[in-house]
Amino acid sequence: MVLAVPSCRTYSLSRWPRLGFIIRPPHQFLSLLLCPGLRIPPLSVLSAQPRPRTMAVSSSSWELPLVAVCQVTSTPDKQQNFKTCAELVREAARLGACLAFLPEAFDFIARDPAETLRLSEPLDGNLLGEYTQLARECGLWLSLGGFHERGQDWEQTQKIYNCHVLLNSKGSVVATYRKTHLCDVEIPGQEPMRESNSTLPGPSLESPVSTPAGKVGLAICYDMRFPELSLALAQAGAEILTYPSAFGSITGPAHWEVLLRARAIETQCYVVAAAQYGCHHEKRASYGHSMVVDPWGTVVARCSEGPGLCLARIDLNYLRQLRQHLPVFQHRRPDLYGNLGHPLS
Repeated sequence: MVLAVPSCRTYSLSRWPRLGFIIRPPHQFLSLLLCPGLRIPPLSVLSAQPRPRTMAVSSSSWELPLVAVCQVTSTPDKQQNFKTCAELVREAARLGACLAFLPEAFDFIARDPAETLRLSEPLDGNLLGEYTQLARECGLWLSLGGFHERGQDWEQTQKIYNCHVLLNSKGSVVATYRKTHLCDVEIPGQEPMRESNSTLPGPSLESPVSTPAGKVGLAICYDMRFPELSLALAQAGAEILTYPSAFGSITGPAHWEVLLRARAIETQCYVVAAAQYGCHHEKRASYGHSMVVDPWGTVVARCSEGPGLCLARIDLNYLRQLRQHLPVFQHRRPDLYGNLGHPLS
């Protein structure tokens, strides 16, 4: 099926009445069926993973909130990056999404720490002002997955924060989470990462935020490797965990989907992961594969290669039924192994 949108760009659209659908540019001809009972592997070969029959939900899918997951290729050009993100957000709004997710470093990806610091801005700077206007214009919530923020301690530290900003449909900042786990790693075959060269770790987690799609718990990229964080957010009431990311080309194929599905299964939450894709400049490239995973661990939406977006419906009735049938949080034994992921105060 082909969908013509008001921007005069044509996208291939495959959808399944139960949950969601995926959008991709016209030069990519393969349309994939996306439904709660199917997993889409990287080579687009379908393999069945049906939900238990006892957890089928009767509500019409068109009554469920729709979320959009945006995939971009950020560069050091901040205005071009904004133009690309704004186009995707406007398309998401036209298609009926109530919440759009942008990846880590949606604002820019610099060539080195010095350029990162030079391009960074405070939360009340010009760039965030453009996104607040965009949220108001489109009338939807925005998850800005990793903004290079000059915090209040900028003058003293000359370092920034990797800040996940959540805007409501009026353009107001309703939550900020500063990445707590910094990615300082050396993976053979992949450009070394030293996030701490320019970035400070955040001091705390952010309580889940009520949105039109459900209660959203904020995290960023490397945080997904620490299940204690996701457990803490889930115990604090999160129904959707979000991991905006810029995963590398080596760790991506090996760990990306596995970690996201694990976080969904162990917390019984939806997991939304907007990702950077492709070559940002001569020093860095990202894996892509933005996706949405349901609480059963099924990938229900996935972006194809290149910039674009995928869409999924969030079924909180299904989430609650799953938690009722499989009450793992009631079965925990903190007397044996401590309270991993201590609930947020």
